[in-house]
Amino acid sequence: MKQSKWGMVVDLDKCTGCQGCVVACQAENNIPSNEKSDYDEDRVIQWIRVERYWEGTFPDVKARFIPIMCQHCDEAPCEPVCPVYATYHNSEGLNVQVYNRCIGTRFCANNCPYQVRFFNFWEAEWPDSLKNQLNPDVTVRSRGIMEKCTFCIQRIRRTKRDANVNGFEIDDGSRAINPACVNACPTEALVFGDMNDSNSKVSKIKEKESKKSGRGYHLMEHYGTSPNVIYLKKIEKNKSHSN
Repeated sequence: MKQSKWGMVVDLDKCTGCQGCVVACQAENNIPSNEKSDYDEDRVIQWIRVERYWEGTFPDVKARFIPIMCQHCDEAPCEPVCPVYATYHNSEGLNVQVYNRCIGTRFCANNCPYQVRFFNFWEAEWPDSLKNQLNPDVTVRSRGIMEKCTFCIQRIRRTKRDANVNGFEIDDGSRAINPACVNACPTEALVFGDMNDSNSKVSKIKEKESKKSGRGYHLMEHYGTSPNVIYLKKIEKNKSHSN
């Protein structure tokens, strides 16, 4: 069987900044709700965030949105600095975090240029009304470890296991294997798939937009981290492409 390499395309021309991906990620991955005190102390945990920025000059100013999550870099700067090998790159192109190995040095967070790794400062607590909604497939992380986006690896593992047991092929773009953020996006701004499959939607978009139209780019390309997340530039009518 051909080895998979998972990646994502984020089309900024479709993103409306609705935060649906953020809420879906929080529910899927047992991320505790952030309170005002968390923001005041700069201790917010958010595996995916939608950043807002402004483009243009007054009065022609427009709000822009960009979802940012772990970029799952092939040359990830967070990996070589971990003294206990808690974060590493697996054979499917994913930057993996081993929670029970992590000792919380935060070296990885300091070395990440995208600021997508978070230190868990306290034991998570949920109201009684929300405890039954916790995902049993995802570990509830303990205080003192690093955590981040995993491309919902639990969904990938479960779907591949079911496919092996029941003998079926995994369809490209299957909702069962897609990360929660992808399934929740109302405008399909996020596309997930196997980049080693030339027929997958994510591979076709990468081929078309990166090489032909020139819309495709990586965040902070000058760092040479080789991310597995590709962004597509916003399209302006009657204007050249803009980020």
